[in-house]
Amino acid sequence: MPPAFDTEHLDHEMSLPDDIENLTLPDLYVGLEIPLLAPGDGIVTDRHHASADRYEADDPQNQIGGMVSPFPLSGWLRHGCERVIQVAGGTACHPGAANGDYMLEDVYERDLDAGYHEKGSCVDGDAGCVIYDLFGGFNDRAGRLVRRPLRFSPIRRQVDVLQGEAEAHYRQLNTQVRSRNSEDDGQPLRMASRDVVGNLVGTWKLSLRELKPEYVGLLVEAVDYLDAHSDEFELQLGGARNFGAGMAEARVINPLYTDAEIKRVYNRAQDATSGMAWKDDLWRESVRQQFVVPLQERVNAMEEL
Repeated sequence: MPPAFDTEHLDHEMSLPDDIENLTLPDLYVGLEIPLLAPGDGIVTDRHHASADRYEADDPQNQIGGMVSPFPLSGWLRHGCERVIQVAGGTACHPGAANGDYMLEDVYERDLDAGYHEKGSCVDGDAGCVIYDLFGGFNDRAGRLVRRPLRFSPIRRQVDVLQGEAEAHYRQLNTQVRSRNSEDDGQPLRMASRDVVGNLVGTWKLSLRELKPEYVGLLVEAVDYLDAHSDEFELQLGGARNFGAGMAEARVINPLYTDAEIKRVYNRAQDATSGMAWKDDLWRESVRQQFVVPLQERVNAMEEL
């Protein structure tokens, strides 16, 4: 049976089709395909890396797996959520405090003019805007959205997409930082190393502590927005964007899928079934709107306060 949703705050009841047997909720799986991910210090590996002159593909030293911290992923997702709220005509909860020590004197005021409201100004009792609800971070109230690390491995059989894992390859890039002064003629200044993950394909698992339709609607809309604007500098994932890292193809895996169907999405030897195609049509034509419409209602209600 589909899980029960909290709809008491909405003006209408949810009406899911009778032929829906279950949903992945309270879990959502974000499918990711990223040619190059460089999240700065957000990679933890489980083995040492072999030097370039001793690299052998089948050497256990080079079967390196690890985890990507949830922090760059969470910031990327939050940015997408903020954009969706702003496009819908609302303002997003500012992530920083008004009295923060910002490098630019008027940066906070400019943010407020650009589609944010002051951090926490939306809170009435325990309830705030939908960004406040999902991401939390103040007033001793945890966010309603659980964001986990993303585990990766270069060995396909060791990847479980139902646990938010991905197939990917860890590498250390060693580059020379060269002078840009024309008189120096490209003289090397220093060596720099960077941890990166390449050819990442898999899922990032999100979980909701509370099931409200607008939470699902915002996450689905945000991931679609991030995918459609993946080449925009400010919406790329992680650091090192100046050499093309972080352009992510992203989508929410259909929440109507069973566990076996989610695994089938990432099984290169199997195509989608007719049942999966039917569920895709059902999600696109009717079920998705059951979550997006409450999101718009929630945004409108907050802006009228």
